[in-house]
Amino acid sequence: MAPEQTITYTEVNGYFIPNLALPEQPEGDIGKYGRARLAYLREHKKLLHMHMLSQGTLWEHLLEI
Repeated sequence: MAPEQTITYTEVNGYFIPNLALPEQPEGDIGKYGRARLAYLREHKKLLHMHMLSQGTLWEHLLEI
């Protein structure tokens, strides 16, 4: 079972919007092959791209390439 997570909300014009943020991403130049891999993931592996992006592992993966 996953640990209990607390989500905070901000009220904007009567609507409650969750305060969500992606984890910190490593910095660096992904280079030619990293950009090619990113384009491939975006075009052909959309589910994997979104999963890696939401888990915060996409840029780390691209830097390794």
